[in-house]
Formats: sequence, structure tokens, C-alpha cells
Amino acid sequence: MNITTKRHLSLLVFFTVTTAIFAQQVGSNSPYGRYGYGLLSNQSLGASEAMGGISYGLRRSQQVNPGNPASYSKLDSLTFIFDLGVSGHYASYSDGLNKQNFYNGNLDYIAIQFPVLSKVGASIGLLPYSKVGYNYGQTRSLSDIVYEEVFRGTGGLSQIYAGIAYEPIPYFSVGANVSYLFGNFSYSSVSVPRTATGATIGEEKKKYSIRDLKYDFGAQVTFPVDKTSSFTLGAVFSPKLASKSDVYATEMMFLSDPYTNPYQNPSEVLRDDTLSSQQFHLPATYGLGVTYSNTNLLVGLDGTFQQWNGLDYPEVLDGLTPENRFNNAYRINAGAEYVVDPYSRDFFSRVRLRAGISYGNSYANVSVYNPSTNQSVGVGGFKEYGINFGLGLPFRDSMSGRLSLLNIGFGYISQRPDLPYMIKQDMFKISLNMNINEFWFFKRQFN
Repeated sequence: MNITTKRHLSLLVFFTVTTAIFAQQVGSNSPYGRYGYGLLSNQSLGASEAMGGISYGLRRSQQVNPGNPASYSKLDSLTFIFDLGVSGHYASYSDGLNKQNFYNGNLDYIAIQFPVLSKVGASIGLLPYSKVGYNYGQTRSLSDIVYEEVFRGTGGLSQIYAGIAYEPIPYFSVGANVSYLFGNFSYSSVSVPRTATGATIGEEKKKYSIRDLKYDFGAQVTFPVDKTSSFTLGAVFSPKLASKSDVYATEMMFLSDPYTNPYQNPSEVLRDDTLSSQQFHLPATYGLGVTYSNTNLLVGLDGTFQQWNGLDYPEVLDGLTPENRFNNAYRINAGAEYVVDPYSRDFFSRVRLRAGISYGNSYANVSVYNPSTNQSVGVGGFKEYGINFGLGLPFRDSMSGRLSLLNIGFGYISQRPDLPYMIKQDMFKISLNMNINEFWFFKRQFN
């Protein structure tokens, strides 16, 4: 078995194992993950994330960009790219009275990109779509009885994608991804009476899973300005996804807190239903972006629109109606990268400096109550502001001379609620991304 075969076999094994690990560890520690499909994940990778998440007009031979599958054709016949990202998060949540801090770490993604034929490139990878992971409590009053409610949720959606791109004429490329979308969700809430002696404790659980295929289409057209600079315009479209799943809903009563005593049997089962073939919809997505690049500088701007309003989702999961459950979501991303001289012998002159900003709104609404009066305040979401910085540290293979990058990113995200008594979130993120550029089907010669 030659070196190339061993390398590719090892990569296949690693990818398989990573899929199993990845499917189990997604989470967000955010209470907003209780609504809809959880917090949606940014589909940008590594260097793109440090530039505010731009991807639609991004077209590079050394970077995997599943945000626009048309970018895969920007490869030479000898290039093989392996891309892996991990991150750590610190998050702070506050409702104006109470404050909690959380730490979290994730394997963010794994992706590879390689040429197939002349002007044809392909990519395979594993990406998160959404994350659910929360554990928080609140106090409410009802009929002179004070209740402490604890909410927990786990799960999320992941996607294994395979994509291909073709450049039929110079400066124009089209591409498509086919993704297997999968995930499990589990929600539970426990109500513990604090002012009623001998009162029973109620627990409600809901579980469901989604398995379906998702499609993404993209196009890019490049307009050269001169020999070293150009504009690239990119567009993406993902059609609406309609899926079905069984929802398992259970309501039980206990004599003591089931979270502190998880092995006790319920004193009474009030409900144990299987709601078959419940409708789940994911939105149509439209994206448009543009980048300008030359030898030293790249700047880009993306706009995204997702048509969430009115999509089907089981009422039993959140109690909201189709009219107020989801908002049409929009996002603006802008970013830049600068390098002094990518061909310099000086290491620091080849370091890539990146920065970006983003702004958007929440797709899912929250039913908000005044904890003192138990009166409804309304239904609302939040606005999200983000800022990113990053470095791309270059290193070369001593034998092949191929350039790879170690990308380090720093991000801050602030989620500002629309209504009082909602939770304000601030999250800090540190990410590491290894972008390895290898020869594709190249056999080294030794004398």
C-alpha cells in the first residue's frame, strides 16, 4: 500500500469516526434553543468565519467553501484540501435579575475538497445545521403558589454533504450540494411547587427526530479588473424542505424532583402519546454576495433571506401558532482579509489578517411572561450582532512546497431581545481551523 492510499484510507476512517462523535456532541447552552430547531449554525468555515461569515462570492483554490458549492471548481488538478475546525465558547445569560455563565466546546466541522476532472471539483463534509443544549430555570406564581420551573433540552441537526461544481465557460461556475440531514431532539420541563406542602411535581417530556435530504444550488461569475484583481458575484438557493416525524409526548407526576432522583417511577402518568407523521418544514433560502480580491486584499459582502414565516411545525412542541411561531430571517455579513506579501520569504509578511461583522434576526419567536404577575408580555425574538477577528498562519510542506494554513479566530456575538423579561446573551468564541493543502494522486519520486 503506497503513501497516497494510506493517507486516503486514514482520512476515510477518521471521517467515519468523527461523524459518530459529531452527532452526539452538538450543543449551544442557550435557552433560545428551546424554540423551533434550536440555534442555527453558521455554514462558513475557518477563514470565512473570521471574515464575518462571508461565503457566497468567495472563490479560492485553497479554501473549502460549502456556503456556495459553485466554488469547488476553483482547484488545480493536483490540489487536495483537508479542513477541520474546533471551537470553545464562553457565554453569559441575563434576564435583568439573574445571570448565568456557561462554557462549551465543539468539533465544528470536517470537510475535504478535491478535483474530479478539468474544471470540475467536488467536496464532502460534515457540518452542523442547528444546536440545542440548554438547562435553565425560572420562578412563576399561580393561584398563590410559587413554582420553580426547570427546562432542559439536548440535540440538534447535522448534515453530511456531497457537492460538485463545474466551470463550463471561463469565469462562470455552477454547483450543487446534496445533504443528508439528521438529528434528534429532546425537551423536558419540571415544575416544583415551593409554597405548597406535599404537592406533587410535574414533568413534561417531548422527543422527535428528523431524517431527510436537503439540496443547495449555487453559481459564481468573476469579472477580471486586471491581471491581479477581480470581482466575483455569487448566488445560492436552497428549496423549502418538507419532512415528517413522530413526536413522543409524555406528562407525569412525581413525589420528588425527577432531576435529582432520575430513577424513581412516576406516581401518575397523565399522558403518554405518540403523535404520528407530524409536519416539519425548513425554509427556502436565498443568498447573494460579492467579493473583490487582489494580491494583498480581499473584501466581501453577503446578504441572506430565509422564508420561515408560516412553515409547519407541531404546536405541541412550543404552544405557538403558525402565525407567530417563526419570523422571516435575514442576515448581513461583511469582512476582509489582508496580507502584506503572500510570496515573501518573511513569515510575518505572509500572515493573513482578517476581520468581519454580521447582523441578523432570530427566526423563532419566544412566548414571554412577567415572572411576578404570570401575565403574558407577548411574543418576540432578538437581534444578533457579531464581530470577528482572525489570523491565518502559513506553513509549507518541506517536500511538496504546498501552502497550508492554521487559522485562529476570535468572535463576539450579542443577542438583544425585543421584549422585556427576555434573556440577553453574550458569547465569546475561540476557534482553531487546520487547512491542509496536499497533492492529489501525486506519487513522490525518491532517488
